[in-house]
Amino acid sequence: MSGSGQSDHGIGGTRRRRRRLAVLAVATGLLATACVGTEQVEGDFQFIAPGGQTRIHYEAAERQPVPEIAGEDLFDEDNRISVADYAGDVVVVNIWGSWCTPCREEAPELQRMSEETADEDVRFLGISVRDNPRSAPIDFMENLGLTYPSIYDPSGRSLLGLRGYPRNAVPSTLLIDREQRVAAVFLAQVHEEELMPAIEDLLAEGGGDAGEVGGR
Repeated sequence: MSGSGQSDHGIGGTRRRRRRLAVLAVATGLLATACVGTEQVEGDFQFIAPGGQTRIHYEAAERQPVPEIAGEDLFDEDNRISVADYAGDVVVVNIWGSWCTPCREEAPELQRMSEETADEDVRFLGISVRDNPRSAPIDFMENLGLTYPSIYDPSGRSLLGLRGYPRNAVPSTLLIDREQRVAAVFLAQVHEEELMPAIEDLLAEGGGDAGEVGGR
């Protein structure tokens, strides 16, 4: 009886204190969540998917520079490949794994597009992730006749600079414009009829005599 009328003692008081702590924790969590994606460092790319979109296209005025994406050549561990090597070109960066069925379906289309754009300012670069041993992605590329280069990156370290980017999304593709800025992101298997027009648009931005890709 002695503890029943006291607001902060006994079982009732303990429950009230727990409720206050829970409300405070929720409020703190909401505040932290609200800050995610709002802090931007000028010149830094930060991935945000409005409404959970899986296809995001950035207008030229809102594009941000791609951070360093580099790693060892899948076929030559002494050779280092970097997206920066292709400055001035449109770059298609495809993240894939030999264990990934959609990657196997997507790869022939990427190869075909790389061949169609061979005489244009377009470069294709793969990044093999979560692949061990190294022979698995090598066999994948050889069996499918893929000739564009790939970075061997089983840990995904080359993608750490892409703030907020869901590195577990495989396959996924980044489209980089001539100024080394992220122009589009595809967080799922991408098809030629979707990717090629986006490539053509970026080529057209560069002016000059890019024309239509592949004689289109």
